Amino acid sequence: MIIQGRNRPIMRIIGRDQQSNGMKVMPETDEDLWHLFNVLEEGDTVTASTTRREEKAADKIRAERTEKKRMTLGVRIEKIDFSEEDLRLKLLGTIESGPQDIGQHHTLMIEPGDSLIISKQKWRATQVERLERSVRDTNKPRIVFVSLDQDEATVAVLRQYGLKEMAFIRSGRSGKQYDEKRRGPDGYHGEVISKVRACAETDMPVVLLGPGFEKELLAETGKSSDPDLFSKCYVYHTGQCGMAGINELMKAGMGAEVLRESTVGAEMEAVERLMTEIARDGPATYGLAEVSAAASAGAVETLLILDSKVREQDLDSVVRDVESQRGGILVISSQHDAGKRLAALGGIGAILRYAV
Repeated sequence: MIIQGRNRPIMRIIGRDQQSNGMKVMPETDEDLWHLFNVLEEGDTVTASTTRREEKAADKIRAERTEKKRMTLGVRIEKIDFSEEDLRLKLLGTIESGPQDIGQHHTLMIEPGDSLIISKQKWRATQVERLERSVRDTNKPRIVFVSLDQDEATVAVLRQYGLKEMAFIRSGRSGKQYDEKRRGPDGYHGEVISKVRACAETDMPVVLLGPGFEKELLAETGKSSDPDLFSKCYVYHTGQCGMAGINELMKAGMGAEVLRESTVGAEMEAVERLMTEIARDGPATYGLAEVSAAASAGAVETLLILDSKVREQDLDSVVRDVESQRGGILVISSQHDAGKRLAALGGIGAILRYAV
C-alpha cells in the first residue's frame, strides 16, 4: 500500500537489516531521489533489482549477444549521479553479490518506485535523519510560481531541494494588437494557465509575481477560467520578472505565509537571518572551527549545513553537540540561491543564542 501525503506518495523506509547494516527504502518522487543522492557515498553497497545480459557460454568461439534478464545484484558504489531531467539515480560500481559476473562493473538505475537496500560500514546520524526527514517533508507543499510582465512569463516549481523552471512563455505583444482577446484565456494568459495546470497538484499554492499589473490580470483570468487551480492564489509585486523575480521574492521574505511552510522557504529565511546577523556583527558565526567551538559551548540556536558538506564530511559530533543543547539543525540545499550563499561561507554557519 502506498501512503499518501498531499496527493503525493511518501518515501518509504521499509526496514533495517542489522546483519548487513543495511536500510531498505523505496523512493516515490524525484525529491526522494535527491535525498538518496545526499545519503549515498562511494563505498556503500546498494542491492536492487536490475537487468543484465546473461553470461555467455565459455566454450563458444564467437560471442553472441544474449538477452537482458532481470536479477537482483549487490553493487559496491564507485560513482553516483543524480539526473534531475531523467528523474533517476545512476549508481556505477562493481558487482559484489548476485547470480553472475561478480567483480565486473554494473550501473544501477534507480527511479521512483524502485526499492533498494543501502548497506554502509557506518550510518552517520545526519544520513539517517535525512531519510527520516524525506518522509516528514512530503507533507510540505510544493509551490507554483508564475513570474510575468506583459512580454513574458516564467513558470517554476518550488520543491524540497530548490526551484526548477518548468516553462517560458512569450506574450507576442505587438502594440495595439495586444488586446484583451490576445491577453485572455484563449491567448497569453490561457497558455500560461495551461503550463501551470501541467505541473500543479491538488491544493498547490500558486504565487503570481512581477512588475506592473499583468499579475493581477492573470489572477482574474485564472480565477474565472479555472477556479479550482487558482483557489490558493497569491499575488506579490517584485521589481523583476523571470527566475530573478522569484529569487527576489524569496530573499526579501515576501509571501512568508506561503513560503514558510515549504522546506526551501524555511532554508532561505534561515540563511537570510544568518547573513543579517553576520553583517551587523550579531550572534552568528561561520566556518567549521568557529561553529564547532560554538556548538561545544552550547551557544548554537540553529545550525545550518550545506547538503554537499554533509556528503563530504562527518559532522555528527557537531550535530550531537547542537542537539544535546536543544538547538535546531537545518541541512540547506545547494540547488537554490540560499545554498550558494552558504557555500560562500564554507558551507556551515550558526545562528547563536549569544555571542562567543
